[in-house]
Amino acid sequence: MNKVYVDVVAEFRKDGKLVPIFFTWEDGKKYNIDRILKIERCASRKAGGVGMMYTCMIQGQESHLFYEVDKWFMERKTA
Repeated sequence: MNKVYVDVVAEFRKDGKLVPIFFTWEDGKKYNIDRILKIERCASRKAGGVGMMYTCMIQGQESHLFYEVDKWFMERKTA
């Protein structure tokens, strides 16, 4: 399965934006989100599902974090 549901700590800002701060990967390791580059409504081509896609910088790498109705997920990297 290419869709990995993750635990996310996020904040709702006074302007109404939902901003993720960090997430926990399936192995239990926590990753800080260093910066959010873009937020847009988008479908995940690799994992399926539609929601808000957060393009984030995490440890110097660009990654996508999706908020799908009431769950957060990421796409599993495949070789």
